[in-house]
Amino acid sequence: MKDIGEYSSATTEYELFSFLYDKVLSKEIKTFSKLKELASAALKDKQAQPAIMKVFELLKRMNWGFFSGINPGTHLKLWKELVIPDKDFPEAGDIKKTLQISDLYVAMLDIHGYTKFCMESRKNLSMMHTLDWAIENEIKRISTLCGAVMQRERGDEMVVVAASATDALKTTLCIIDYFGKTNVVCDPNVPVKRTGNAEALPVFKITAGITGGNTQSPLIITERGNLSGFLLNSGARLQTRANELSPKDSRIMIARQVMMNYEKENAYNKGVLARNNAIFFFDAGLIEFKGVMIPACEVVFDEKQRYKEKFSEEMVKLFASIRDNLWEQRIVQDMLELLIKVARTMPVFSITLPKPIYEMQTITNDSYIELCRNAMKAYCTEEDYYMALDFLQSLVDISEQAPNFDRLVLDYMKGIVNKYKFILDAFEVHIDREVDEKAEDIFQGNNYKTWLAAKNGSQVYKKLLTIGRKSHAITKKKNIWLNLISKNKDKMEFTLYSGKK
Repeated sequence: MKDIGEYSSATTEYELFSFLYDKVLSKEIKTFSKLKELASAALKDKQAQPAIMKVFELLKRMNWGFFSGINPGTHLKLWKELVIPDKDFPEAGDIKKTLQISDLYVAMLDIHGYTKFCMESRKNLSMMHTLDWAIENEIKRISTLCGAVMQRERGDEMVVVAASATDALKTTLCIIDYFGKTNVVCDPNVPVKRTGNAEALPVFKITAGITGGNTQSPLIITERGNLSGFLLNSGARLQTRANELSPKDSRIMIARQVMMNYEKENAYNKGVLARNNAIFFFDAGLIEFKGVMIPACEVVFDEKQRYKEKFSEEMVKLFASIRDNLWEQRIVQDMLELLIKVARTMPVFSITLPKPIYEMQTITNDSYIELCRNAMKAYCTEEDYYMALDFLQSLVDISEQAPNFDRLVLDYMKGIVNKYKFILDAFEVHIDREVDEKAEDIFQGNNYKTWLAAKNGSQVYKKLLTIGRKSHAITKKKNIWLNLISKNKDKMEFTLYSGKK
């Protein structure tokens, strides 16, 4: 055939395919609608339809990129969301280029220890090939069984696209099960046990970020079938945050919209995750990147981490106080109540400090709680902000050393304490001015003479100044503190930032 006009019933399927094949390779045909237009003379002949569908598969491979492997049989939900169907060929159509729909979800996954594994496998290349095979074949198989599509990016990164929150979460957890040799999902229809040479691969941990389910978040499919847009970027930032929180363990961070949609999807028709109560959503507050705020949640799937459920209410209370900018007292109280609940519910720990603090060398869950109560008393009852901040900083230092202390809670602790330190610096300026003005009332007899002399000797002066700051002669400490917080509210706003500054 030299021209489609030459088509007749005598034309063989091979001849028709060869003709259209050349048109696809030359980029004259890029879409199924264009294919139908050029092959219009052959469309009425049912014997030509197999050749048309074979050319369509070639079109997909060459132009659909990320989604080249989907079809109605394996990815029905994705097909309905992504493809403009053809009325004459129900299993063919054209892929959409811009998607602003609610039922699309992107998961970004990263393999911990991939670079180290590659370095250690330099003399055993078969292991590297086995891992590559597992990602390209086993993980794609698992994704397809979950109704999702997976593509590998830059070695250790994987991108998963699904048409529901449930499918996105299930696919991600199945991948974690495969690499971690666990069985969180427990779905007999999706085998995750390694087979063949893959059994010899070490356990790998996975961090993931999942976003989607929002009509305001477009996903763009480029001319080459690659993905672009906010969904991809926000998924990457959530994965980065998961990596920051768990540099050595598996963790999933999701946009809150994903959680809400998952709960709607499983309200009446429960999937395997909901039936097995396999996951719990832990509110992670707001995550900021490039001026965008993402309300986020952690997906808790490890049984050893389920104790977080017991302090989730306290965490939400703290987030509400931060959102409402209640720095005067509420944030301190909520944070300390959270820390007390964390210490009560987390695994038992015992830390021996290099130097004792407050006459304690060994810190346990109980002594940690005692420090929290002392901090609460210093701030809320005694209005001793210096002592309160000293207690809070000690709690930060101890929390960093405590095994299994929740990293998200720790990050919020650090951020809050740093904000109060900022106020303390301004507070000192006001208080020290008052100490100077009332030195004669604060320091009696020889102490006052020492005070005057000490102003020329900074070390002694600073010691006496510390005494002066705590004096009852300074009567408006609380007023000064609260007034400074009020004046600096714009500088006290606090969110966790993820990614590059």
